[in-house]
Amino acid sequence: MSNRDIIVIGGSAGATAPLKQILGRLPADLPAAVFIVLHIPAQGIGILSTVASSAGPLPVRQAENGMKIEPGHVYLGAPDHHLLLAEDRIFLGRGPRENMVRPAIDALFRSAALHHGPHVIGVLLSGLLSDGAAGLNAIKRCGGMTVVQDPLDAISDEMPRRAMEATTVDLCVPGAGMGDVLSGLARALAGAALPIPPEIGLEVAIAAGDRIGSDKLISMADPVALTCPACGGVMSAVKESRPMRFRCQVGHAYTADALAKEQEGRVDEAMRVALRIIEERAELVHRMATDGRSSGRLAIAEMYESRAAEYREYADMIRRVVLQSLAPPAYKREP
Repeated sequence: MSNRDIIVIGGSAGATAPLKQILGRLPADLPAAVFIVLHIPAQGIGILSTVASSAGPLPVRQAENGMKIEPGHVYLGAPDHHLLLAEDRIFLGRGPRENMVRPAIDALFRSAALHHGPHVIGVLLSGLLSDGAAGLNAIKRCGGMTVVQDPLDAISDEMPRRAMEATTVDLCVPGAGMGDVLSGLARALAGAALPIPPEIGLEVAIAAGDRIGSDKLISMADPVALTCPACGGVMSAVKESRPMRFRCQVGHAYTADALAKEQEGRVDEAMRVALRIIEERAELVHRMATDGRSSGRLAIAEMYESRAAEYREYADMIRRVVLQSLAPPAYKREP
């Protein structure tokens, strides 16, 4: 048995500030390697330089395929590639996106759990939706330690709260104190190894880019009457997943809340398209009625005018629904 020498950190909206606090407190002799995936644009905002400037004595590198894992180093996920860990190497995967992002926090967390089990410390910071919750649950199931930023301390508290709902989190710590906590945890002995659930290995293979077919998917998920927003394929509900998740046969993955958010945008877009088509139809029929009246075909003109009025009613109804969907929820006073 050795120490907990793998620290994986995930975050999204609001995660940069606590990440700086963590890295600024980690010592030069940290006996663990640190891996970071942030669900924010990695290009154009200088995230590598931001992390490097906050890491104190620890060297920071953007992960590269085949790079050797070394303790006391910080590795940052590369744009448009899943950051995956093996025994002593880093691998970059081009598998399907999870919750519309690549790199995905869950992919990193699962690969760490698969290959390093009780040696892993999983850390989830501020962010939206349920990103990272499934991966943190995988770390816990494989014997690792799980830590979340205190939701009261997070700018966006959804990710830490959803993680606490999905698994039994070991520690809930404010960002300012997390660096010292992780330094202490990394020096402690790892626990006993636990059996690795087979679906974790399958999902890591999907993130690496392995082909997934219905025969493999059926072993871990049941088909449902939902369509993948990314490719239009049939989706399946991952069995006994916490939180609720779905995958399509291509491999795109969504938590339930991320799928609902994506569907909401598509519903709004579809309604706007329908509104445009109906308004164009009403305009065309109105012009046909005008042409019929001018040519003395009164019966035809009246029929087209009736249809134009009907189409305008449909358009007004859709417009009201669209406006209601965009309106903020009404304030409700507590009784």
